[in-house]
Amino acid sequence: MDDLEQLARPDGEHLALKRVRGAGPTVVWIGGFRSDMEGTKALALDAAARERGWNFVRYDHFAHGRSSGDWRKATIGRWREDAIALIDSLEGPVVPVGSSMGGWVALLLALAQPDRLAGLVLVNPAPDFTEDLMWPGLADHERQAILREGETLVVEEGLGEYVLTREMFEEAREWLVLRGPLPVRAPVHILQGRADDVVPWRRQTTLIEHLTGADVRLDLIEGGDHRLSSPADLDRLIEAVERNRRSGSTLS
Repeated sequence: MDDLEQLARPDGEHLALKRVRGAGPTVVWIGGFRSDMEGTKALALDAAARERGWNFVRYDHFAHGRSSGDWRKATIGRWREDAIALIDSLEGPVVPVGSSMGGWVALLLALAQPDRLAGLVLVNPAPDFTEDLMWPGLADHERQAILREGETLVVEEGLGEYVLTREMFEEAREWLVLRGPLPVRAPVHILQGRADDVVPWRRQTTLIEHLTGADVRLDLIEGGDHRLSSPADLDRLIEAVERNRRSGSTLS
């Protein structure tokens, strides 16, 4: 049985989501760039939610997975807007769990909806990645094609073939978060692999420097890669979420 639900958006698009009904703050999985809600970490949290009685929601971003949308129209602002709409459709406090790009979206959500936040868990978070990591990492001919023609086709191992647009890079500059203070009041728990070759672990020290207003915990995982999906990594993630749920249960 497919328990897929859809959240309608004002422009006729929809977000695909799945949920586990339980008690306490709702854990919300926010996936990474070109990933979907059927990934290893999302499914591990789904199983934990069923076993432990959590409220849990996982969903696909606009133009990802089973959600609708034209990839060429995908932007950080759109993904932020959709995350806010999803939270608005839920009741009570939430614990966003953002992975990689989803960590950026989760931080933007935390800034937009501070009163809804019971806690925040970030897995190899990649705030500002378009500006600081992706753009510098492109080949010169790819950057030139984006500037001259508005887009370029890239092929990346694990992510497949996709288009990068000038609009995505330019629009993302409106949502950069590592240029000033980040007043997140709820507890923040960051899980970061020391061997991550996508998001350098030292970026998390920069993130911590900008976070203000709450306790921040950084677990720097020796040998951990960008996926952080080994059995030990998944156990660590589940316990981090459980801890933040408990700390935020008084908001329910």
